[in-house]
Amino acid sequence: MKKKVSDYIVDFLVEQGVTDVFGYPGGMVTHLMESFRKREDYIKAHVNYHEQAAAFCACSYAQVSEKTGIAYATSGPGATNLVTGICNAYFDSIPVLFITGQVNSFESKKGLSVRQRGFQETDIIAMVSSVTKYCCYLENAYDIRKELEKSWYIANEGRKGPVLLDIPMNIFKSVIETDNLCGYKVQEVSLPEIPVNRIKNMLQEANRPVLLLGGGTKNRNTRALAREFIQEYRIPVVTSMLAFDLLEGDNQFNYGFIGAYGDRAANFIIAKCDLLLAVGTRLDVRQIGAQKGTFAPKAKLVRVDIDCNEFTNKIKEKELEINCEAGMFFQEMLKQNIHKKEWQDWIDICDKIKIQLNKIDDTLPNVLIRDISNRLPDDIVITTDVGQNQVWIAQSFKVKRDQKVLFSGGHGAMGYSLPAAIGAYYADRQKIVSFNGDGGFQMNMQELQFIVREKLPITIIIVNNHALGMIRHFQEMYFQAHYYQTVSGEGYSAPDFSKLADAYRMKYTRIENQKDIDQINWELDTPQIVEVLLNEKTYVYPKLEFGKPNQDQEPLIDRNLYNRLMEL
Repeated sequence: MKKKVSDYIVDFLVEQGVTDVFGYPGGMVTHLMESFRKREDYIKAHVNYHEQAAAFCACSYAQVSEKTGIAYATSGPGATNLVTGICNAYFDSIPVLFITGQVNSFESKKGLSVRQRGFQETDIIAMVSSVTKYCCYLENAYDIRKELEKSWYIANEGRKGPVLLDIPMNIFKSVIETDNLCGYKVQEVSLPEIPVNRIKNMLQEANRPVLLLGGGTKNRNTRALAREFIQEYRIPVVTSMLAFDLLEGDNQFNYGFIGAYGDRAANFIIAKCDLLLAVGTRLDVRQIGAQKGTFAPKAKLVRVDIDCNEFTNKIKEKELEINCEAGMFFQEMLKQNIHKKEWQDWIDICDKIKIQLNKIDDTLPNVLIRDISNRLPDDIVITTDVGQNQVWIAQSFKVKRDQKVLFSGGHGAMGYSLPAAIGAYYADRQKIVSFNGDGGFQMNMQELQFIVREKLPITIIIVNNHALGMIRHFQEMYFQAHYYQTVSGEGYSAPDFSKLADAYRMKYTRIENQKDIDQINWELDTPQIVEVLLNEKTYVYPKLEFGKPNQDQEPLIDRNLYNRLMEL
């Protein structure tokens, strides 16, 4: 059968069950756009207003649907505008296939020592090779099947991540005989052996065990297995910030998230445990602090990670490292029935720590976030941006059983929340709430046009502190409060968001105190902007000063209380 390459690509995506893709028109992808048009009954190509936003949409679509996300862009600036989203997918282990158009093969500079030969020619492969699992420039139209199958497999095999295919325009429009295409042969991977009995013996010997869950445990299957494991073993649980939505906020074994901005109770509990079972988390500096020796100092450490490269960053000299997928680990641990040890004394200590430290750091943003979260439906998806708003969500949002919270985690990209809300909507057609700071919101606020164009049920909450609050706080701590470029009047400003809402014909609500929250349209069925005005200087507390142990966060708690908790 004869078929145009761009048609073959779209047919392949349809066969994989992809229903929505995101991108921006450009000369080098016009054949791909036309192929999407011909199959629009099966797959919809959505036009964003910036390629970075399209990349973020593909990331969140993948996170919520647990399919592979797709984003496309033309050559040159179109391709380079995807790079931030590619990094986001790479660091947060999100499977996304990026397709970039490239100048015609006969226009390419190839081996010439010129900077550029074709208009908008850019070597995107060289730029993204360090932040993709696989990337390829397609020189031969007859390699399309092999490269699509290979890219798809690599994006989803092992630790998931982004792949990129760079395709010249003349390859897109080439007509091929599909019967002559070669496929990609998947290499069989042997399953790892998990030392279940050894770990169960370690649990039996432990008096103060803790389970630490990370982003690698967030897919549906692993999440269910982790919850089953927790109920079976009745073990205290803490999480990374990215995984704080794994357990309900009121789950009896949930003691919060750890790290520099984490819950005080979670950090104290880690400091006092004698066995730490860390599953699907890479234990980066934000989690463990600058001094490895102060992290879980009395604990044996078991690390379960699908990516063996993470073990090159050793946290403890004698840690037990298990290279496997988190869901497989929990499945194996649940298979054998053995006598379960009771740790009620340890649970009582954890509860006492939590009660003693509860609400020490409550600020107005924390209170407002908690109040808003209590009013949201059980199955809603929440997206957050990067900065103070992100941490307030992690600290104070009370997660219900089926809610998901999406972050830009490892890359920490401002401007993520708004386009992520769009991608999340198309993943399951549910209502979405997008939290933003006034700074990050302005990074991709052009996507408001997408939301009103398609009438998406997205509620946009802008937590407006009239500043780049997290950096302003750094300037207080380290630069004698010289607020250069971070506050109004010092090189930074934000627009009148009520007028912005009016320009986009969106409902607008202003929140200045807790009582105003009743004014929000809690049906959440139409696009709306909610501006939460914070008129005082805002801070994220608790916050760890560099070099200190995690449990000793700023502002310092009473030293008598600190010592009593450490002695428990």
